[in-house]
Amino acid sequence: MATSRNFVKLLSWALLSETLTGFTLSTTTSLNNHHHHHRYNAGIQTPSSSTSQLHMSLKPAAMPLMDSGKALARSGEFMVDLTNGLDLYGGALSASGAFVRNAGDCVAQAAASCRFKTAAELVCDELREAATCLAEATGKLELAVEEAQADKDEALARQIQGMIKPLADCSRALENAGEGIMKKTDLKNTGDSLIVCGENLKLLSSELSGLAPLNDAASSDALSAGQRMTYASEKMVEAGNELKGNKPEKPKGKGWLKG
Repeated sequence: MATSRNFVKLLSWALLSETLTGFTLSTTTSLNNHHHHHRYNAGIQTPSSSTSQLHMSLKPAAMPLMDSGKALARSGEFMVDLTNGLDLYGGALSASGAFVRNAGDCVAQAAASCRFKTAAELVCDELREAATCLAEATGKLELAVEEAQADKDEALARQIQGMIKPLADCSRALENAGEGIMKKTDLKNTGDSLIVCGENLKLLSSELSGLAPLNDAASSDALSAGQRMTYASEKMVEAGNELKGNKPEKPKGKGWLKG
């Protein structure tokens, strides 16, 4: 009888031990799963948070970038129009103006996308498309130089030649800006790229205005193209400064009343 009771006790302890072991394993597994679940959630929240921060950072550049894009597009239209006065309508210079106009539309569309949440990818795509259009415009300018030389118009060839480098630099700057947004790099770098683009638009505007003295019939459109390009330059630089957090200084006191 004693042996039987001892056997029952041993069996009871064995069952209890198995039950406790199972409970411990189940609890540990549950806690691990719970911990893993929280780590996973934390991981997937990061991109969303990053996208939101990126959107909020891009939004201040929306208005000046929109103004720059519109002015750039208008300047491209004047570039096309001035070829009428030069009797070159339909040539390479005219095609270059059309590409500049398309680039301005892309910049304006990028600006519109800056206002929406999770639209950083659209901003990136539009800026890089604008860069592509300006690269195409640069190629057309190179062809326009050859056309002018074939027509024995060395003055026009030299003036167009002067437009090639700043336009190419604008294209590279916008490509860098789009790439920076895509890679989620510091937006100050993207701001720097926009400022470089704006500075080269300013150089381009001077070369465009320089076409005016070459032909009276094209003078008005050349000057208008240069003026709109200058405004596009100023607003592009402003957009870059917005991304960098640089605010223009406001007049202090009542100094602004003088003059």
